Amino acid sequence: MSEILSVRGAKKSYGAVVALRGADLSVTWGEVHAICGDNGAGKSTFIKLISGVETADEGEIAVKGAVSRFSNPREALAAGIATIHQDLGLAPRMSIYQNVFMGSELERRRFGIKVLDRKAMIEEARGYLGQLNSTLEDMTAPVENLSGGQRQAVAICRALRWKAEIIIMDEPTAALGVRETEQVLKLIRTLRSNGVTVILISHNMKDVVAVADRVTIFSGGRSVESHSTDGLDADALSHLIITSATT
Repeated sequence: MSEILSVRGAKKSYGAVVALRGADLSVTWGEVHAICGDNGAGKSTFIKLISGVETADEGEIAVKGAVSRFSNPREALAAGIATIHQDLGLAPRMSIYQNVFMGSELERRRFGIKVLDRKAMIEEARGYLGQLNSTLEDMTAPVENLSGGQRQAVAICRALRWKAEIIIMDEPTAALGVRETEQVLKLIRTLRSNGVTVILISHNMKDVVAVADRVTIFSGGRSVESHSTDGLDADALSHLIITSATT
């Protein structure tokens, strides 16, 4: 399969602190690719480079074969990369459809005056959730009334609204219960079945082996190993991460 995203030799320092010492990543179209490693391994900095929050000191990022250099998240988004951070970035008191269309609201003309097209946004938001096989029906419900798994679905719908082809999910199951975690893993599987590429950052090895096709392990600011998850269980993956950190 061809690459949708590749990173070669990424380096990043903050003064005397070296966060990345030469990290690589190869992600193919439509796969779920996990990035794992201990705290301080460089995962967060690496994701910031891909999502446009930071720029690399050295190295190359290519999206769909085109070399790219993002100076802000909007440029990454324009290239088809959306990031869902751990806090989701949702407005709790706003409705589902308002969160999906936040910053890109639909308008129509009424008596020659532009007004928000609430009906169209509600219908499109329902359509995006339908792509995820969500059972949510009331698009006017405030996000603060939703479960953790349902909030993840709303955040994913916003990324789909932005026409993202690569969705980065940072610790999507952190602090969730068993049932909500399974809801999120189901969402990830649905994205993959719909052809969306997912980059998953997680400390939960059980979740990683449950949904990821491949995993790249980071240690000491470098990408040290990349494996298929076939045949891996959570204990085996944890062992790989530990041994990678000691070599």
